[in-house]
Amino acid sequence: MAMSGTYVTEVPLKGKAEKHYKRWRSEQNIFPDAIGHHIQGVTVHEGDWDCHGTIKIWNYTLDGKEETLKEMIEIDDENMAVTINGLEGHLMEELKVYVVTFQFIPTSEEGCICKITMVWEKRNEDSPEPINYMKFVEMVVADMDDHILQDEE
Repeated sequence: MAMSGTYVTEVPLKGKAEKHYKRWRSEQNIFPDAIGHHIQGVTVHEGDWDCHGTIKIWNYTLDGKEETLKEMIEIDDENMAVTINGLEGHLMEELKVYVVTFQFIPTSEEGCICKITMVWEKRNEDSPEPINYMKFVEMVVADMDDHILQDEE
């Protein structure tokens, strides 16, 4: 079993890349209302909602269990990409490295693709690979698309 790895996937979305990017960049406070079945809370621990280097705490449900993640955000406006670096929380008990990048790439006048790249490194050999976290972030991205489409109507 690998001690580290990278998962990459693309999620096709119907909403515009700019709207998705804005949501992930500076409107994460909307997540609990938009997709509360996944995300129950997002709070700023240090910084501002839309600043590079802000530290946030996420409360979410994965596989029926409530978990938390303290993360630092990196913003890349030029490439419409947001990167989340895991600092503390349930996931970080298993992993030394957890870095997820969400890049929104326009594909047509209306739609886009979210390219998700997850880089991870386990703390020890007994820890499982974080494939369930990759599936979780894919679902979060896809479910947010429905909310963005409702906002566009």
